[in-house]
Amino acid sequence: MSIGGDNGAVSAASGKWAFDAPGLLDMLEEFPPHRIDEIGFGLIVMNRAGDVVGYNAFESKQSGLSVDRVMGRNFFSDVGPCTNNYLIAQRFLDCDQLDEQLDYVFTYRMAPTPVRLRLMANAGSARQYLAVRYR
Repeated sequence: MSIGGDNGAVSAASGKWAFDAPGLLDMLEEFPPHRIDEIGFGLIVMNRAGDVVGYNAFESKQSGLSVDRVMGRNFFSDVGPCTNNYLIAQRFLDCDQLDEQLDYVFTYRMAPTPVRLRLMANAGSARQYLAVRYR
């Protein structure tokens, strides 16, 4: 099953998700939550309050934080407080509709780790997404 058009940028069957895929936000909104581990980059799914409601295996492995440890906790204050700033947390608060990328460095509980982040939220959706590509 291919999602996202004829270019095959995202294939649910193979789990090959493209971090930069156009329309990724809409694809995530339709993707079954139980298949989150098929995505080949870090993905944190939060409710609009910032509480983690999805955390894939890729991100768990890269961050060293287990899924059980982060589920239900506030991402910005408890899981990744280095993102609790105007660049990331505030953008989620300020923008009802969001699909932006930025280079960043994770510093909490790890050596400084350069990443590319994609912040995504659809107006009216109960969820918001933080995609992480490690550089």
